[in-house]
Amino acid sequence: MDGMQLTAQQDFAAAPTDVAAMLTDRAFLEKVCEASEALKHSVTVDGAHTTVSRTLKAPSAAAKFTGETITIVEDVRWSAAAHDGSRTGALLLTVPGLPVEMKGAITLAPGGKGTRVDYAGDLNVNIPFVGKKLEQSAAPAVLEGITLQQRVGDDWLRA
Repeated sequence: MDGMQLTAQQDFAAAPTDVAAMLTDRAFLEKVCEASEALKHSVTVDGAHTTVSRTLKAPSAAAKFTGETITIVEDVRWSAAAHDGSRTGALLLTVPGLPVEMKGAITLAPGGKGTRVDYAGDLNVNIPFVGKKLEQSAAPAVLEGITLQQRVGDDWLRA
């Protein structure tokens, strides 16, 4: 296994079709960027393909490599829905200009309060001597991003 394996779950009180629509809605993705206190962001939605770029204040462990800010690009490509509304997504997180990448899979399916979204991927920081340490310091930020999306999503679905 390369890098650090990360897993996370979201549990939304809505049908899979509603959650899939939310996760590919430009306005929703912009709300997630705003909630993350991004210094700047851009969102592109092309059907079932979303690309979100966020520039954030860099964590102290990464600042010597990135400077005061860090830009993270999240690219998700969703499959077509199955008969029960479930679908899978391919996730790619990158940090332009740095050898940092997370490749993973997303599964959206009926379950939990209505729809469970499961994330699994490998986070790789390919910098000699410090890569593993940076993976360990970046992992909580990646997981917090998924938790933040859950909170924004809960509010979105209640509205």
